[in-house]
Amino acid sequence: MHESAVTRKPPLNAPTLPSTERGTHIALIFALVSERLAIHYEHGVWLTEAQGATLAADWLARSKSNLPLKLRKHLSVLSDQVAKQIVTTTSRETGLIISHEMQESLDTRYESEIGQSIMVECERMLDEHPPEHAA
Repeated sequence: MHESAVTRKPPLNAPTLPSTERGTHIALIFALVSERLAIHYEHGVWLTEAQGATLAADWLARSKSNLPLKLRKHLSVLSDQVAKQIVTTTSRETGLIISHEMQESLDTRYESEIGQSIMVECERMLDEHPPEHAA
């Protein structure tokens, strides 16, 4: 993996975590999808499951929260599936637009139909693969 992708710092606009556990899980999946797309389009590589889990831990620590490693890895896997679905079903140009919109959507003041539709997809993914079924 390229050094720049491995050492990339979390975005300044890390996700604002909702007050419910479910909302936190969805927000983390969304933020990880956003970061995965940004790294993929900038560096041509994918974050590993472990890198996604570590990134989620960093974001959670900012709000004095934490989740077990097993759960963070599960959310990381789900985000990988959503990100790869976006990349395989859209053109590069469209993917770049989606990635940009998602990065902007991490700021709760920014409203985006694209961001909202990806959030719904993250929610659907979580519903289809709930944490209690995490391997």
